[in-house]
Amino acid sequence: MTVFHRNESKGELPAKLKGGVIAIGNFDGVHRGHQAVLGRALEIARSQGLPSLVLTFEPHPRTVFAPDRPVFRLTPAKLKAQLLEALGFNAVIEYPFDREFSSRSADEFVHSVLIDWLGAREVVTGFDFHFGKGREGGPAFLLASGAANGFGVSLVDAFRDENAAVISSSRIRDLLAEGDVSEAAGLLGYRYTVEAEVIHGKKLGRTLGFPTANMALPAEARLKPGIYAVRFRRADGTLYDAVASFGHRPTVTDAGAPLLETMLFDFSGDLYGEVCSVSFFGFLREELKFNGLDALVEQMGRDVEEARALLSGVSPLSPIDASLCFSSDLK
Repeated sequence: MTVFHRNESKGELPAKLKGGVIAIGNFDGVHRGHQAVLGRALEIARSQGLPSLVLTFEPHPRTVFAPDRPVFRLTPAKLKAQLLEALGFNAVIEYPFDREFSSRSADEFVHSVLIDWLGAREVVTGFDFHFGKGREGGPAFLLASGAANGFGVSLVDAFRDENAAVISSSRIRDLLAEGDVSEAAGLLGYRYTVEAEVIHGKKLGRTLGFPTANMALPAEARLKPGIYAVRFRRADGTLYDAVASFGHRPTVTDAGAPLLETMLFDFSGDLYGEVCSVSFFGFLREELKFNGLDALVEQMGRDVEEARALLSGVSPLSPIDASLCFSSDLK
């Protein structure tokens, strides 16, 4: 999988990637709505024997325009690229997004990026995609540009769930803020997953008989504090069923920065410094303050049993889900 940054190669794109099918969008979450757009691009690329690329933008535009209110990213750049690879794309173009880029005209974007740089044969995007200064480039503009410059344009309608509601990244963020990781998974098409380095903690879990792998999530993450049934993937791809606590640890410490603490089942070893991922399968309970450590340990034992039961019967939602948190060597 090639993740290409235009500014790293002075604007040069490998010849094998030019003249392809370009799916354009932010695609934060790579959810089922995005997958409708992406699937259409892959379908065209395969039918015409062309390379398939995703043109996305980093950082997220909302972070550029409102740095004091950074967006809760469902899929940071690295994870998004992994998901796009699982779908089958040949390359991801992470185009640097800043205020200077946003001030360019729609016509300049079409000619300098789509035509001169990418040599696009086909462009696929959502029905409401806008680009260029003041969002002047809309669907009609893109269709006209394609007709005038010799590239095809496919616009994909909004994708709706089984209840005819539009699937969107903001809707999924709201579900995660409520702890509803099961409903979020239905909209994503895979289990919500985070990735971070395992860091040192206070090691109280080890003292209590429940050693944990600790991760600090981005400050803007709005996942509801609580206890979850999860799967943990090591850097080498090995998977473990686990139970995780996200929050401020009210029984044992004063409230501080929230921490994701994951207890792997049937594992012993050192994970410090590894960049690992955690996929969320179910919300077990809210974060509670217990009257002493004995009560906490007793509840943790129940959490472990509930998580084991929940995880014992799950199956993949999609090929993406299988690539993230299912494996024949699951411990």
